[in-house]
Amino acid sequence: MSQTITKIDPESPEFQTELEKTIKFTDKVCAQFGFAYNPDAEINQGIQFGLTRNKLMHGKRYCPCFFITGNKEEDRICPCKPALEHEIPEDGVCHCQIFCTPEYAASQAKSEEIEAVTHQHSRGLTTEECEFLLQKRNIDSDELTALFEARELGMVSFKLVDVREWMEWKSGRIEGVDALVPTSSFFQTLNEVELQNSENIILYCHVGSRSAHCQRILTDMGYTKVSNLAHGIVAYNGKIVRG
Repeated sequence: MSQTITKIDPESPEFQTELEKTIKFTDKVCAQFGFAYNPDAEINQGIQFGLTRNKLMHGKRYCPCFFITGNKEEDRICPCKPALEHEIPEDGVCHCQIFCTPEYAASQAKSEEIEAVTHQHSRGLTTEECEFLLQKRNIDSDELTALFEARELGMVSFKLVDVREWMEWKSGRIEGVDALVPTSSFFQTLNEVELQNSENIILYCHVGSRSAHCQRILTDMGYTKVSNLAHGIVAYNGKIVRG
């Protein structure tokens, strides 16, 4: 390993003492601005370690997600101005992910809970979880399977739309798909299937790229609830219908 690398022992008394001060500092930032911590404790710990390292190495708690250039106008000291003025108000979370609005933190916690349910198959989704899931821009195979199960129980309503071509549809399509709207004749076919602007729509294609493109088109057209099956039919683990 290169000898130019500065090595700081996180188990050293010096580091641990400064880490305690950093944690009190980030607690104070949350209290002062009304922020919440990220529900992912590993993210928070990693940033707190980085802030502590920078304080020991450079004398200030510089943001650990950016290079330290020595330019006072460019270097970010936590909590940095871009985070306070733009990132958190506009995105709900700072670049480093440690500071969030309470709403963002609650949404992330709910998302992590739903992800655990759909991937571990520990139970079925609640109606609230279904609605939350359908707000996502991208869903995966397990999430679509869980939504199918909920739809069969009458808990949620959505349309699954295949945007591949007819020959691909014949070769194999997801069981439960509601419509074929080929990308090559997208606008003409869209009028025929009569999708409503406010209904839940999930698009899929072969690997997720065409459906992502069609998702952007529908959003621009005023459709408000359009999700994309990430990675497409090739990554789908459910039943495929052929012929």
